[in-house]
Amino acid sequence: MIQQTREKFIALFGKEPLIVVSPGRINLIGEHTDYNDGFVLPAAIDKKIVYAVALNGTRQCNAHAVFTNETVSFDLNHVVPTPGWINYLMGVVYQLQQGHYPVEGFDCVIAGDIPVGAGLSSSAAVEGGLVAALDEIFRYGMSRMDMALLGQRAEHSFPGVKCGIMDQFANLHGKKDQVVRLDCRSLEYEYFPFDFPEYRIVLCNSMVHHSLASSEYNVRRHQCEEGVKAIQAQHPEVSSLRNATMPMLEAVKAQLPAKVYDRCKYVIEEIQRVQDATELLKKGDLQAFGQLMYATHEGLSVLYEVSCPELDFLVSLAKERPEVAGARVMGGGFGGCTINLVKQDKVDAFRGFVTDRYQQQFGKVPEIYVTTIENGTTVQKVAAGAPDARA
Repeated sequence: MIQQTREKFIALFGKEPLIVVSPGRINLIGEHTDYNDGFVLPAAIDKKIVYAVALNGTRQCNAHAVFTNETVSFDLNHVVPTPGWINYLMGVVYQLQQGHYPVEGFDCVIAGDIPVGAGLSSSAAVEGGLVAALDEIFRYGMSRMDMALLGQRAEHSFPGVKCGIMDQFANLHGKKDQVVRLDCRSLEYEYFPFDFPEYRIVLCNSMVHHSLASSEYNVRRHQCEEGVKAIQAQHPEVSSLRNATMPMLEAVKAQLPAKVYDRCKYVIEEIQRVQDATELLKKGDLQAFGQLMYATHEGLSVLYEVSCPELDFLVSLAKERPEVAGARVMGGGFGGCTINLVKQDKVDAFRGFVTDRYQQQFGKVPEIYVTTIENGTTVQKVAAGAPDARA
């Protein structure tokens, strides 16, 4: 894919590009905790976005998407939200401009094999790849955390998704064969080896496509904030659900709508599950880790209500299989993938079982991806003749 993207760029724009590989991500546990200042446990994976980028000496940006065979252009003097995939690129450019980073006209080709709407964070891969490319070309000297925060702001301001920091963080900080526990309040993080050679990470795509820009994602965030406000009346020091405890929540239960209570209960319990999960990784106890994944799915389905019949069915299939250590819905929900920890020598049997049963139940074939944990966004080739923005 990298070579094809480079060749496409040369055919379209007639010059040698910078190449950047920007991965999707999984999250083993810790869902919807990031925007509540909690903990998450993501990793970068082998599904990726590939960028080929070079300057063009104008104030125009031209982007060609291989996946839609479409070229879109925008003027750097008029960067405003625009429908479609180009909105993610424009959001990054806008936030760079807001941060007084110089941006000149560039051409780019984007390719990728991250399934859109599958919960693998294709949007963060698009954002992270572009900011890393422009940082390399213009020599901004941004840290990886600076890039992640800028990508998050881009998603907030242009697509309008009030996402937490996890997706952009994992995209830019991933390390091969390691998961990373991120404290979304302090932004401190720690790597943990995911060293279970007998198991593979298998993603089952429900083929139910979701958009995190849908109103439901932001509704969940507002419900969590409503719970925090009620707790603050008795505990002013509580600034987010990260600070809250179940006794605090129980004390205000009568004041809260039932759904708000349920949302907050899930988040408080999930923040603790991430802490417990990393201790289990240190001990090498994947079976107990998997049970926490099942508990997360139950919470996401019943309390947080971001699952759907298709995802619940996929997890129920996983529970029938002794080769599966754990499974749950992954990502924002309302569709997308389940993540499953499957014994390596049983992956083919698991794939066949899930495919047959799911097709019988829903009349569609799930896509199944066997993934590996890889490095985060990497710059593979430096374009010649770029200006130095630090000069």
